[in-house]
Amino acid sequence: MHKLLNAFSSIKLTVVLLMAALLLVFFGTLDQVNYGIYEVQKKYFQSLIAFWSYPTEWPGGNFLKHLIIPLLSGGLLGALLLLNLICAHFKYFVLSWKKIGIALIHVGIVVLLVGGYLIGYFQEEFQMWLPEGKRVNFAKNIRKNELVIIDKTDPNYDTVWSIPENLLKKDKVISLPALGIEVLMDDYYENAVIVRRIDYPQGGIAKATQGSGSKVDLVVFPKAKTYKSNEDSEAAAYVTLKHRGEVLGTWLVSEDERFPPQRLDAGNHQYEIALRPERQYFLFYLELIDFKYEKYPGSEIPKSFSSEVRILNEQAKTDRNVLIYMNHPLRYEGYTFYQANFGPEETSSMLQVVKNSVWFVPYVGVWLTGVGLVVHFCVQLYVYVRRKKEKLNHAF
Repeated sequence: MHKLLNAFSSIKLTVVLLMAALLLVFFGTLDQVNYGIYEVQKKYFQSLIAFWSYPTEWPGGNFLKHLIIPLLSGGLLGALLLLNLICAHFKYFVLSWKKIGIALIHVGIVVLLVGGYLIGYFQEEFQMWLPEGKRVNFAKNIRKNELVIIDKTDPNYDTVWSIPENLLKKDKVISLPALGIEVLMDDYYENAVIVRRIDYPQGGIAKATQGSGSKVDLVVFPKAKTYKSNEDSEAAAYVTLKHRGEVLGTWLVSEDERFPPQRLDAGNHQYEIALRPERQYFLFYLELIDFKYEKYPGSEIPKSFSSEVRILNEQAKTDRNVLIYMNHPLRYEGYTFYQANFGPEETSSMLQVVKNSVWFVPYVGVWLTGVGLVVHFCVQLYVYVRRKKEKLNHAF
């Protein structure tokens, strides 16, 4: 145990881990071009081991494409740095009033490291588009999809059944007893292009017997999923439905917004089936009153853009206007709404929505570290002044 304590408390281990962190950030930044920020974060910072491959488009890529560099990922590096700090604290720290500041600094750093894990696990992000003059009560998770069956029978409201993406697998059967419907996933493509067969007679996958996929004879061409920030992956699926044991047919559904929801009738009910980004519904509405976009005079460089929105919450009896602009988000009901983008004609606004139930943990860590630094400085200043005074008294 003594040898293990010496090994994990070593300053050499600290230096090695920090150098490994620099390499991780360097190679993660290189891969950001191909995978985007979100996937790089998952691959390099939310796992234990990461692997970087030499890009084929780089010079000598045909010869070096098999070059793979293993890296300690952020999850493992963070755990090792945390263990290193705790072991060093217990080995070298001697409890006394003079070192209270050091203890607070160490506790603050530990809280920051643990907070990083908690935020990565609990934080959720969505996008919310607000057209001017319309009320919206949901945001979209652009990184996850859902298959929905919507009961449109009642003219006053819709009833939505949602099937999450982790269940959308080939040959998976999902039962919805409340509807008497069974859903069979014939095929699910993470990225696909839908075209008319007449334009591509040489191939494609065609299974639809109902809906738009059968009427205009559409076919699916699966593609590799893309992670680049300037490219979108559009999922598609072939879905067979049964109602009370009777096969209703096979429908083509797609995440492509140009492809409409598919309609069907079953048991005197009218339904729509669609594949779309997963939605997060709120108990309140946001209405875009006005969007403003300002540029620097004589240029196309954006100066600022802002959204004046109205919050309507019947349960909380809230009806007020707020202004959301850069670095000034709206915080409401546990969500934070940031001004992120806008539509091409400047008549709609896109808000980035963040839900983070552990948002306070980094603040606690920073506060403890700051207080520790101040306390340590004051203690050392007191010790220095006292020693100076003692020397002066001894001299006289």
